[in-house]
Amino acid sequence: MNIGLIAHDNKKQLMQNFCIAYKHILNRHELYATGTTGRLIEEVTNLVVHKYLAGHLGGQQQLGAQISHNQIDMLVFLRDPLFKKTHEPEPASLIKLCDIHNIPVGTNLATAELLIKALERGDLEWRDVLK
Repeated sequence: MNIGLIAHDNKKQLMQNFCIAYKHILNRHELYATGTTGRLIEEVTNLVVHKYLAGHLGGQQQLGAQISHNQIDMLVFLRDPLFKKTHEPEPASLIKLCDIHNIPVGTNLATAELLIKALERGDLEWRDVLK
């Protein structure tokens, strides 16, 4: 499955920790991330991550295009709703695309962990049918 990963600046460390904790699951899937998030994940996990541009340089739009073409099966977007900076990606447009295309999305650690555990159990295999 293709998994999108994106994190606001204040959540990048949390994304790294999430990927360390679930490396044994993530390493069986294709990972896609905005530039900085992808680089940080690779540094701490040695996972292979297909990196787009940085979010504020168009990486969010690149990920959105892949979502629009039904090429992402799950999105983890760890967002910081309280301290958003102007250069950080806006989650609303990606979440809207995920809703349109029936792509599960986790926007905080709790939902991200639910999705990754569902992925491990095979609960997201219905995505293969949609392709």
